[in-house]
Amino acid sequence: MSYENPKIPEGINVSKEHPLKEFGYLFIGAILIVVVLVVGLSISAKYLASYVPFETELALSGYVQDELGNMQSLDADQLKIQAYLQDLADKLAVSQHLPKDFKITVHYVDDDLVNAFATLGGHVLIFRGLLQKMPHENALSMVMAHEIAHVKHRDPLVSLGRGVTIMLLLSTVTGFSDSGFVGDMLGQAGMVTTLSFGRDQETDADSEAMDTLQRQYHHLDGAAALFESLLKQEHGYSPPAFLRTHPLTQDRIDRIHHKARALRPNEPIEMVALPPIVSRLQNQK
Repeated sequence: MSYENPKIPEGINVSKEHPLKEFGYLFIGAILIVVVLVVGLSISAKYLASYVPFETELALSGYVQDELGNMQSLDADQLKIQAYLQDLADKLAVSQHLPKDFKITVHYVDDDLVNAFATLGGHVLIFRGLLQKMPHENALSMVMAHEIAHVKHRDPLVSLGRGVTIMLLLSTVTGFSDSGFVGDMLGQAGMVTTLSFGRDQETDADSEAMDTLQRQYHHLDGAAALFESLLKQEHGYSPPAFLRTHPLTQDRIDRIHHKARALRPNEPIEMVALPPIVSRLQNQK
């Protein structure tokens, strides 16, 4: 048997296509892949938010903390009110089975705005104007548990928009952390106060809050008291901020009453009174 060493033809490893043409194909292919990924992630962003670690969201909340810190400074009595609200939130978080790595931070805002909302990083704002409308702790707990549920469901993160959610998710997957443009967004005036949630998010938060109150108080009587009071006070005027940021319908109130009747115990029910430091706010109207 004999072996030969044939001469290799010139240019065997050189493509017959022009290099720029091949580069064009590769570039267009890469762009198409990116577009498909972005479109796919955008469509499913609200589902992907749950995969963003809360510690990543918490790291961004420094921008929220800065804006909240610029709002006001609290005096001794106001700090006591905030401490009470924080203690109540901590108890409700346990009853709601909030994951251990989630932290709720309550901020009391001494302003007559009738509102409360949850924002990025587990921050929950409660305004004096809303506390002045509270008939008892049970009603306050329904509002507080509702806001905690938004944090649990990652609604503030979703409401910031698909772009932010996608960036955070990709940063988590790739290990590349550059939240500069998110910081710019959150640094805009009023960003932490402009979050809004859809009807499904509000309904889910209501359901979670009712389950929380059932575990906390073993009944739901009084849970809808604030909502009923605010709706009666409209009388054709502009609704309170709380009703604008938490769109309420009679159907939602009816759902609370329906579940309350189903869970009502046989023994008489007494509402839990607000502490004096909070109930005294009623005299400041």
